[in-house]
Amino acid sequence: MDSIDKIVICMQALAQELELAVPSDQAVRDIIGLSMPLAMAQLFPQFSDDERSHMMGRYREHYLVLNGTPSPLFDGVETLLASLREQGYRLAIATGKARAGLERILAETGLGHYFDASRCADETHSKPHPQMLSEILAELGVCAEKALMIGDSLHDLNMANNAGIAAIGVNYGAHSAEQLILAEPLAIISSPIELLTHL
Repeated sequence: MDSIDKIVICMQALAQELELAVPSDQAVRDIIGLSMPLAMAQLFPQFSDDERSHMMGRYREHYLVLNGTPSPLFDGVETLLASLREQGYRLAIATGKARAGLERILAETGLGHYFDASRCADETHSKPHPQMLSEILAELGVCAEKALMIGDSLHDLNMANNAGIAAIGVNYGAHSAEQLILAEPLAIISSPIELLTHL
């Protein structure tokens, strides 16, 4: 799902509302994938935890206003998920979103049945800590050597590295190929279906 524009718009609207310096599109893209507390701390380090907690509430209100417009799926995502399931792969989600946000998206898209497990930032340590992936592997009974992380942010790929899991970056999401290459992924792909050529 391509929610990047929504995140950028809402974070910039929050800054405008509070009469703060508005972060650039890239600054907001750079925090995508982190838990909300870490993202706020990175964008607005001058505020206390309590102040940032209030800011998170205001951000969520901005996001809910835009939530009436569904975020589009990247072209080929559902075809890819169906193909992976047909081939016997077990799929999971490790996200910087809160559980309520993930459940809303899965209900909105109807994609939930493709996934065997998920972990959210309000349930574990934030990326790039490996806890999300470690818990998913334990739940599914899969060893790190048999797993592959697909991510669109440096935070995703660093989490995979920290968990001892191979990773593939996608350059059509939050971070550019130039950023993703810093984590030394196995490959960087430009479309969902391209993943099938790397399995």
